[in-house]
Amino acid sequence: MQNRNFWISAIVGFCLLFGFHDHANACTGISLKSKDGSVVVARTVEWALSDAQHNKIAIFPRNKTFTASTPDGSNGKRWKGRFGFVSMTAYDQSYGPDGMNEKGLYVGMYYLPGYASYMKYDPKQAANAMSVGDFMQWMLSSFQTVDEVRRNLGTVAVVNVDDPRFGGAALPFHWKVADPGGESIVVEFVDGGKLKVYDSFLGVITNSPTYDWHLTNLRNYIKLTPKPSEPLNIENFLLGPLGAGSGMVGMPGDFTPPSRFIRAAALTASVRPLSNATDAVFESFRILDSFNIPLGAVVPRKQIPKDIESATQITSVSDLGNRRYYYHTMNNRQVRMIDLPKIDFENVKQQIIDDDTGREHVVREISVK
Repeated sequence: MQNRNFWISAIVGFCLLFGFHDHANACTGISLKSKDGSVVVARTVEWALSDAQHNKIAIFPRNKTFTASTPDGSNGKRWKGRFGFVSMTAYDQSYGPDGMNEKGLYVGMYYLPGYASYMKYDPKQAANAMSVGDFMQWMLSSFQTVDEVRRNLGTVAVVNVDDPRFGGAALPFHWKVADPGGESIVVEFVDGGKLKVYDSFLGVITNSPTYDWHLTNLRNYIKLTPKPSEPLNIENFLLGPLGAGSGMVGMPGDFTPPSRFIRAAALTASVRPLSNATDAVFESFRILDSFNIPLGAVVPRKQIPKDIESATQITSVSDLGNRRYYYHTMNNRQVRMIDLPKIDFENVKQQIIDDDTGREHVVREISVK
C-alpha cells in the first residue's frame, strides 16, 4: 500500500504538518497549435517542499497491470493498460504531475486547494475506487482521445487515500487532458465528489479557484491587447506610450493563480503564427519563461528556507502529434527530448531515467579563431 499511495501526499502532508502555504504549488499550463495542425501542451511545475527531483522521468510499458489504492489498501480498481506512457516523477517514486502516452494523450495534474473534494469511500464499491495518482495513470494507460476519457469518467470513483507517513493529508487536484486532435478538457471533483468537466480555454490552466471562476474572471481583462496604445492629445499636450508593450498595460504580473491564468491566456491568445510543431514547442518554452518563479521570490528575505520554496523545478512540453516529450530543469536548462515512437512499449521495462546527474548546467563554449 505504501508504494501505491501517490507521491504528492508528501507535499501536502508536510505543508499541513509544518504550516500550509497558499503558494505550495504554482503550476501553469498552456497549449499551442501550429499552422500544420500540430498541438503541443506545456507547463511549469513548482513545489513548496524541497527538491522533488522532477528531472527523473518514468517509462511504463504497454499491457502493464495496475492495482489502485483505497483507504483499505491495495484493493481498488484493477486494470490492464492498453498503452505505454512516459511520466514525470517526484521523490524517487515513479509517479508525477505530468505525462503523455504512446498515442499522444496528455494528462497533467494541478493543485486545487480549498476546492477539490473527492467521493466518499464505500468498501462495497472498492473495485471501482482509486487514488488521485491512480486516476492519472488510468487515463494515460487506457485511452487515446479526450472523448474516450470523457465517456469513461463516470465509471470510476476517485477517493482520498491517506498516507500515515505524511499526516493523512488530502490530495487536492484537478486535471488537464488533451489529445493530438486539439481537444482539451479540465476535470474537477468538488462538493464531495461531484464531477465537473470544462472545455479548456486555449488550453490554459493554473490552480485555485475552480475553473469556472477563472473563466468568469477573464471578463475583467477583455481590453488587454498587444496593440500599442494610441497617443492622447490633451489641450495640445501630447501623451504617447513610453515604449513597446503598452497594449498589455494592466496585465497582472504576480504569481497568484488568478494572475497567472490571465497572463497565460493573454500570451497564448497573442502568440505569433507558428509554422510547425518545432516552432510551437520552443514558443511554449519562451512563453513559460515568464512564469518561472526564482528562488526566494515568494518568501520574505528573512524567512527564505535552506531548501527549495515554490521555485520552478521543471518545465515540460509535450508534442502530441509527434509524441515527443521535451523538458528542461532548474539545474540544467538544456532541453532534452524523449521520442516515444522510438520506444518499444511492448517489451520495454518499467524504469526511471535521470538525465540531471551531477546537477550541472550544460554550457557549450564557442571557439574563436
